[in-house]
Formats: sequence, C-alpha cells, structure tokens
Amino acid sequence: MEGGLSPRSVDDVFKDFKGRRTGLIKALTTEVAEFYQKCDPEKENLCLYGLPSEDWEVNLPAEEVPPELPEPALGINFARDGMQDKDWLALVAVHSDSWLLAVAYYFGARFGFDKIERKRLFNMINELPTIFEVVSGTAKKQAKEKSSITNHSSTKSKPNAKMQHVSESHTKASRLPPKVEDDTPDEEDDEEH
Repeated sequence: MEGGLSPRSVDDVFKDFKGRRTGLIKALTTEVAEFYQKCDPEKENLCLYGLPSEDWEVNLPAEEVPPELPEPALGINFARDGMQDKDWLALVAVHSDSWLLAVAYYFGARFGFDKIERKRLFNMINELPTIFEVVSGTAKKQAKEKSSITNHSSTKSKPNAKMQHVSESHTKASRLPPKVEDDTPDEEDDEEH
C-alpha cells in the first residue's frame, strides 16, 4: 500500500487497517513479553508500528521529514517503567488507535475518497472494537451487554418499545431544571448616556 499511488479502494484501505490493527493487538496481548522487552527506556524515542502483514515492530521514527505516512506516538518506551504495566499498555493502545485512524484517513485523502467512500470506511472501521477495548477487556464486556440488550428487547412487543421510548423522553424533559426568567432590569436601562 505504501508503494504506488494508483487509485485504491475502500476495501484495500480497510484491509491495510485490519492488518496493522491485528499486528498491534498481537504486540499488546499475545506477544506482550517480547513487546515489553523491546521497549527499553534506555533506548532512544521508540514507536510501535503495526504492519499491513499483521506483524508489528518497535523502531525509531522515520527520518524523512515529513514522513510518507503519519507516525505513531513517539517515545512509548520512556513511560514503561514509570507506570503500572496495564496502564502503560492501555496508553500505548489508545495512541495506536489514533495512529491507525490517521493512517487510514491519510490513504483516504491520498486516494481521493469522496464523502460516501469516507463514510463507508469509517463504518467498516467502527464495526471493530478499538485496540484499547481489546487490551483493556471492555470489548468483551460490550459484546456481552449488547447481546443481553438484544435478547431483552426482542422479548418486548414493538408497541411497548415505542411507549417506553416516549415515556423516557418525557421523563428526560421533566428532569430539566425550570427556565428562570430574569426580572432584573438591564444594566443599559440603569445607565444614563
């Protein structure tokens, strides 16, 4: 993908996104011991790269300025020993998520995606849990909650669901504080010109 600039499809960019994402998830989960070892705080500013081949690497940032692609967070190794392991991994995961989005939308801009193509790419990406959700375990919790909500709502009849929605919006409106009218005269009226 980083080679030629011939027009690419949304599916090509999404495939690149998924490959990089898979590599990053491996680094932060199943291959975390190796990742931890490569992030020595005694080394220079290091970055975690997800590769389209579903691999990952810890390396120095690109030397060219500006770089061909957006760069991941710089200096991930420096915070390693100053934080709890799970907090450090969560921080790297959040930065990895933002980097993945930057790379995907860089390709979208570079390949001239229109509004419909960008929206399609966004929707495809949004169907996947974020790296942070996978690393922190919230992706599993959300999947369980979603399935229990789906099972619970499928047992209700549609008219009841509509009535519930109406009563919820009525309840929300009744929780709003009453609008207070200001009876004090304006400062302009009190001042003489």
